[in-house]
Amino acid sequence: MVYLVGMTLLWAFSFSLIGVYLAGQVDSYFSVFMRVALAALVFLPLLRPIPLKLAGRLMALGAIQLGLMYVFYFHSFTLLSVPEVLIFTILTPIYVTLIHDLIQRRFRPGYLLTAALAVIGAGIIRYSPLESQAFFGFLVVQGANVCFALGQVGYKVLLERTPTAIPQRYLFGYFYLGALAVTLMLWLAFGDMGRLPTTGLQWGILVYLGLIASGLGYFLWNKGATLVDAGTLAIMNNALIPAGLIVNLLIWNRDADLVRLSIGGGVLLLSLLVHELWVKKSGPPHPAFLPPSPPGEGHRRKVSANQKKL
Repeated sequence: MVYLVGMTLLWAFSFSLIGVYLAGQVDSYFSVFMRVALAALVFLPLLRPIPLKLAGRLMALGAIQLGLMYVFYFHSFTLLSVPEVLIFTILTPIYVTLIHDLIQRRFRPGYLLTAALAVIGAGIIRYSPLESQAFFGFLVVQGANVCFALGQVGYKVLLERTPTAIPQRYLFGYFYLGALAVTLMLWLAFGDMGRLPTTGLQWGILVYLGLIASGLGYFLWNKGATLVDAGTLAIMNNALIPAGLIVNLLIWNRDADLVRLSIGGGVLLLSLLVHELWVKKSGPPHPAFLPPSPPGEGHRRKVSANQKKL
């Protein structure tokens, strides 16, 4: 949980930095490529030889969580207004919960309930009337949401099921290699070479977003995902919304509805409390969806030790 809270606070600054200094001024595909390329530089020197199967799965997860997610995300702005995109992104916690249960072959209705509460809280904060009938745009945004959810849940499950003595920091470079391949192709195919950064401030923000927000950020977020249950992970996916608005309000003095922010933030906090105090203690998953027998005790200890390593 510490990793997820820390990254929520760190990423809260990213929204305003992008919106104030980069959006509409620097080509979006170049910004995405630079973020991933700089993030990859952080971890590529740490790479260790690992089985090709594990390396391939890590690269695939990186390509999905960062690469394909950005394909859907940036395309959605050609179909929808910004408020519509913001509304449709709040469904990510539902996908986190459902994807995790599907992979584990079980169903936890309490997890779905607390994820739905998190969506309601985020909806209270972000809701604005839709400007058009844009069902196709809605589907595109859901593609981005599913990719982000699938990447973090897939990483969590992969590390739980693949015992290795190698700490995660020596593995994560493969994640960025997969994302780098996709974002490079996107920039070369769709980028505008005439809209590169023109000021030192813009380059400095890209360096910060790449090395810190993306480089350390995604590693620590996915690391945190391996240490909490799927319900907590789902809820934390929407905690970024009030955090980002608070940072924007306090530093850049942008308008924000403090009443809605307070009510929505309260519902998000309620969803976390309900999950921690009631759902996690309410018993096993529905028996019709129970997974096969778990691995032996020695295997579990090995996986647990691996998760705790940085």
